[in-house]
Amino acid sequence: MGFLKEFKEFAVKGNVIDLAVAVIIGGAFGKIVASFVKDIVMPPIGMLLGGMEFTDLAIVLKENSIGPAGEELGPVLLTYGIFIQNVVDFIIVAFVIFLAIKALNSMKKKEAAAPTPPPPALSKSEVLLEEIRDLLKK
Repeated sequence: MGFLKEFKEFAVKGNVIDLAVAVIIGGAFGKIVASFVKDIVMPPIGMLLGGMEFTDLAIVLKENSIGPAGEELGPVLLTYGIFIQNVVDFIIVAFVIFLAIKALNSMKKKEAAAPTPPPPALSKSEVLLEEIRDLLKK
């Protein structure tokens, strides 16, 4: 029974839930970036390079062949165009994370540099109580 209670305490902690949310949002963000690169960034780059489609860039290591059972086997390809596209994805994600961390650090520095506000003014009754306390000490 102690194991289940310990697991429940672990799973419900704020850090674990925050991490789960971050992983889900990160996965969705990754899809957005992949689509951005594939559908928006790469087509103009391909057009500038003479209508090249990056996903089609590949080196044929072995042509089509016939297998031992007589079935047709597809070519063996080294698809370096998809790799290039994934590298661009990574660079964009890394840049966005860099910007987010830079913004967070900037906000933390501003918080640390901000002067602490003065303590709130005492009410009349609090001032009177302090005077009574001081008189009783004497």
